[in-house]
Amino acid sequence: MSERDLSTLGNDNRADQARPANGQWGLPRGIRNHNPGNLKELAGDNTRWQGERATDDDPVFEEFDSPTMGIRALALTLINYTLLHDLHTVAEVIARWAPPSENDSGAYLASVCRRCEYEPGQWVDLDMEFAPLLLLTEAIIHHENGKPPADWPQATWYPLATLVKGVERATLQHA
Repeated sequence: MSERDLSTLGNDNRADQARPANGQWGLPRGIRNHNPGNLKELAGDNTRWQGERATDDDPVFEEFDSPTMGIRALALTLINYTLLHDLHTVAEVIARWAPPSENDSGAYLASVCRRCEYEPGQWVDLDMEFAPLLLLTEAIIHHENGKPPADWPQATWYPLATLVKGVERATLQHA
C-alpha cells in the first residue's frame, strides 16, 4: 500500500489564512468559519475550543479564529476517536465522523480512502503517527468543502504549512 506523498497537500509558500480574491461569501461554510471539518456545536455543550471565536454567528457549526485552530480541532477529534473510542481503521473513524444518519457514509469513506490511498480496513494510529493523521485530516477537509475554485492559490484549501501547524497543535495536546 503506497502512502500518499505529503508534498502534494499544499504549497508551503502561501499565507496561513485562506484568502479568496473576491471575498468570502462564495466559499463553503467550513472555510468561512475556519472550521474545515464542519464540527457541529452540540446542544447543551458549553465546551470552548482553543481558538474558538468569541462571537457565535453560526448556530449550527463551531467557528474558529484561524484555519490553524479549526484544523487543530478536527485533528484533535480524530485523535480522541482512537484514544477514547478505540477506533483504529479508516472505516471505523469515518463511520463515527460521518454517521449514516447525517451522511452518505459509504461515499464519504470511498472519497477519503481514495484521497489518502488507504483501504477502508487499514489500521491507522491517529494518536501515534503523524502522517496518517495529516492525510485523514486533509481528506476530510477536501470531502467536507469540495474542491477549491480554479483561481484558488493552491490545489487544496490550505497550504501544507497550515495543515501541519494545525495537526501539530493537536498532537501537542497529547504529548
